[in-house]
Amino acid sequence: MQRNHPQISFERYADDGVCHCQTKEQAEELLAALKQRFKDCKLELHPEKTRIVYCKDDDRRGDYSETCFDFLGFTFRPRRSKNRWGKFFINFSPAVSNKATKAIRQEVRRWKLHLRSDKALDDLARMFNAVIHGWVNYYSAFYQSALYPTLRHIDRKLMLWATRKFKRLKGHKRQATHWLERIARQNTQLFAHWRLLYGQAGIGGAG
Repeated sequence: MQRNHPQISFERYADDGVCHCQTKEQAEELLAALKQRFKDCKLELHPEKTRIVYCKDDDRRGDYSETCFDFLGFTFRPRRSKNRWGKFFINFSPAVSNKATKAIRQEVRRWKLHLRSDKALDDLARMFNAVIHGWVNYYSAFYQSALYPTLRHIDRKLMLWATRKFKRLKGHKRQATHWLERIARQNTQLFAHWRLLYGQAGIGGAG
């Protein structure tokens, strides 16, 4: 890229990469050159992941079949955004990918929170906060609201834990949900994701 295509910026992580072309013709020429370069090195571009994507937004309104791609756990696609003056517009931007949210939910299921009724709530926070904190720090960097449903999944598991932990909440999922929300709003620092969901900047606050 530096020797033959210095005008095209790109990012690479391990064996994944994204190249930024200005036109479809430039992208097609680069793709052909990359295929040949890989072939010369006895390698092959991934047949499904390697494709030309049109970064559609309010300034690029062409009609193309490929308008999204995944990279490093994020899906880049056209999204409805709001500018500083409160006006909505279409922006090509990243948010946590479906593949990443599925992996997070699977990990949370492996924790089996509902079976840990011998633990207190702060015990569970100490056990799993480091992992949750990593998810929040990484995936909330762009388009935070896309991460909210997955973070609420953690709270649903905690709600089931509460129905097993406390006799008065057994069989009362709605009451357990309200009980957990009250604690979350009063102590947003307990779990790493509560500040995002219930803090001032989250969906439960003024933001």
